[in-house]
Amino acid sequence: MGEMKRILIIEDEQDIVLGLKDAFAFEGYEVGSAATGEEGVALATETAPDLVILDLMLPGINGYQVCDRIRRLDRALPILILSARSQESDIIRGLEAGADDYMTKPFSVGELLARVRTVFRRVEAFSRRTSKIVTVGDARVDVDARTATVDGSAVDLGFYETAILALLDERRGVPVSRDEILDNIWGLDANPTNRTVDNFILKLRRKLEGNPAKPKHILTVYGQGYKLA
Repeated sequence: MGEMKRILIIEDEQDIVLGLKDAFAFEGYEVGSAATGEEGVALATETAPDLVILDLMLPGINGYQVCDRIRRLDRALPILILSARSQESDIIRGLEAGADDYMTKPFSVGELLARVRTVFRRVEAFSRRTSKIVTVGDARVDVDARTATVDGSAVDLGFYETAILALLDERRGVPVSRDEILDNIWGLDANPTNRTVDNFILKLRRKLEGNPAKPKHILTVYGQGYKLA
């Protein structure tokens, strides 16, 4: 794994924090924690973690605000949100605030560890890529930098949005099933669901399509999956 990866947990439920600290330490990660949003933002600034695990329901400033603040400090830091709310709207809002992935409580620690490993694998994969530009209509996406230029302005993309887009681009014009996207990008041990893919596609459309409700480029092929036109 190279040098030890540092994980910051921002969560006010102490039993969850202790359980996660033990599990991550056992896997060879260095772990820090914060019980409030403000403390979390301060620690993210001071300790330069490699990944943040962030609960949405926090005392003081909430998880969405924390996510937004951390994003302004560091565009590329992976953020995985935990939410007791499995409502779609909360998850979408967390992703909109800049999170890279999410899990809903209650969750299995093994599954969370698998998700974390997947995020670090993606970071490695991106760092090894040869530079690549993907065009989506008038938008140009730099896969390395995880940024898109849309109507002259820069828009940031998360790990999974970029990875899904790169996969669809490799098969441009051909439908790619949700299962294939999940297997390719998350790996089955991370146990994501088809809704996970749909949420990230929705997020991509909001960022890259002129009219997200009537996409022209990132298309749904009913019964088959998604394709890039």
